[in-house]
Amino acid sequence: MSLEERAKATAKNIEGKAQEAAAEITGDPKDKAEGKAKQAESEVRHGIEDVKDNVKKNLD
Repeated sequence: MSLEERAKATAKNIEGKAQEAAAEITGDPKDKAEGKAKQAESEVRHGIEDVKDNVKKNLD
C-alpha cells in the first residue's frame, strides 16, 4: 500500500467535495460536475491501491 498515493486520493476527494459544495452555492453546474469527477477519480485511485495491496498480499 502506498500511503502517499492514498493520501493524494483522499486530498482529491476532499477537493472534489469542496468544489461541489461551492457549486451548490453558486449554482454553477460545470463546477458541480468537476467536483463529482474529482470524487470519482479518488474512488478509482483508492480501488487501484486496494488491488495493489491484494496482489502484494497474495504474492507474500
